[in-house]
Amino acid sequence: MTSDIQIAQESHSLPIDEIATKIGLNLADIELYGSNKAKIKWSAINRSMAQDHLGKLILVTSISPTPAGEGKSTMTIGLGDAINNQLHQKTLIALREPSMGPVFGLKGGATGGGRAQVIPMEDINLHFTGDMHALTAAIDTLAALVDNYIYQGNELNLDPERILLKRGIDVNDRSLRNITVGQGSKFNGIEHKSSFAITVANELMAILCLATDIDDLKKRIGLMLVGYTKKDQPVYVKELGFEGAIAALLANALKPNLVQTIEHTPALVHGGPFANIAHGANSVIASNLALHLSDYVLTEAGFGSDLGGQKFMDFVSNNLAKKPDACVVVATVRALKYQAEGTTDHLDDENLTALEVGFKNLERHMNNMRNYGVPVIVLINHFATDTPAELNLLQKLVTEQGIKALVVDYHEQGSKGGIAAAQAVVDLANSNQSNFVSTYKKDDSVKTKIDKIATNIYHASKVEYSEKAENDIRELEKLGKDKLPVIIAKTQYSFTDNQKLLGAPTDFTLHVTGASLKNGAGFIVITTGHVLDMPGLPKHPAALDIDVDNNGKISGLF
Repeated sequence: MTSDIQIAQESHSLPIDEIATKIGLNLADIELYGSNKAKIKWSAINRSMAQDHLGKLILVTSISPTPAGEGKSTMTIGLGDAINNQLHQKTLIALREPSMGPVFGLKGGATGGGRAQVIPMEDINLHFTGDMHALTAAIDTLAALVDNYIYQGNELNLDPERILLKRGIDVNDRSLRNITVGQGSKFNGIEHKSSFAITVANELMAILCLATDIDDLKKRIGLMLVGYTKKDQPVYVKELGFEGAIAALLANALKPNLVQTIEHTPALVHGGPFANIAHGANSVIASNLALHLSDYVLTEAGFGSDLGGQKFMDFVSNNLAKKPDACVVVATVRALKYQAEGTTDHLDDENLTALEVGFKNLERHMNNMRNYGVPVIVLINHFATDTPAELNLLQKLVTEQGIKALVVDYHEQGSKGGIAAAQAVVDLANSNQSNFVSTYKKDDSVKTKIDKIATNIYHASKVEYSEKAENDIRELEKLGKDKLPVIIAKTQYSFTDNQKLLGAPTDFTLHVTGASLKNGAGFIVITTGHVLDMPGLPKHPAALDIDVDNNGKISGLF
């Protein structure tokens, strides 16, 4: 079987300026990073954003992720290819950049698979245009500047033990979760506890993905909460004067990256906040630019609809030029059987009973999305082991809920693997049926917002708050920040905060363990269960299978 990286390496890419012309840009509008990737210049961004035209926005989300695989990125890319190349509609795909932590860890890359990939696959999954490195440098420069401020006199009397900013690295390194800095003599700084979060979980990543221009970027950086003084007063970055320097490090990274699919559909790959910790969508700049430059925009929300989908609907879409016109929920027979059985041991065997039990997971996801008032369609990602009886049953179960379901095979066949599905999605987006309704109101309290998400999206029976969470929420109220949107950090594997509870659990308690202000990003992160912002590596990390030969050809990426 040909691997994803082999397919990508054997494909022929067009010069990136030819891809730019497909969306109304020219060579003067882009900054080349070699022959097959580029950044879009501010002059082109500003000119394009001034246009009245707005394309249709199609959100791709999925059932709860499993080891059996769902293929959400593959679906997004394949569907974009089909609309662009088979239906001949002007299309743009907007995706997140992969984090090198998962690439070298367990999850792998995020460029799709098979015949539905964005290329150059190796570059996008590794260093790309340097955005992740710029973010890491900005995060750690900010941490260094804050420590130096304390060392050099600390005029505001900032408490070293109450610094909230974390250091960053785009590597899964559990040993950096809790550290002590400044050890030794005072020559080495003021000794205090610190910690690392993976780059994509840092607030600066969220800020990069939400900022609309460099002025907005600087403003948001300035609003970041650094920590508290020894007299319990909050200190923000703008009070220390560091926002200009940090914005300078991120100015180039703020520009969207233009690449292409294997079938030469234009794609903007930009930003990469985790969906189980942050808001899980590509940059606002990229999505808004895509809406102005094309007739159909395909974008995805990280993990299942209870995480990326909910956050996209209730938070991200408020920052976009429009709400989604249609929502695609991705499902597979294999993953739904896993939801029932909890093991991958017998997924190749036909099992209609397990499929029907596992369908409850899909049922909840698609109905959650439909409750936002956005029209929904289910696309079933075909695997070779799926039997006709299983596929027929799954389609029947979906259609009984009043939602259309179609089987596609973009992985093996490229855009030809789902032409009817592409037409159905386009028809849905053009139906003007979207009548958006949010899960919560803007002025709801923190607890009310959490309760509404927990009961309406997760289907929890109640919410319990730890003593720390209660104190954190009181502090938010004291700061006058308790009306901000909430971003719930939760395991991606379950509707609950227990990753082992599969399917569609009910009558459970959601355990809230903390709340932290991300003032520059403009939201509150609500921590549940045992979610970590610095993952660890598995016993057999993907890094063990990655290699490069003397010609610079990389292998083992997936």
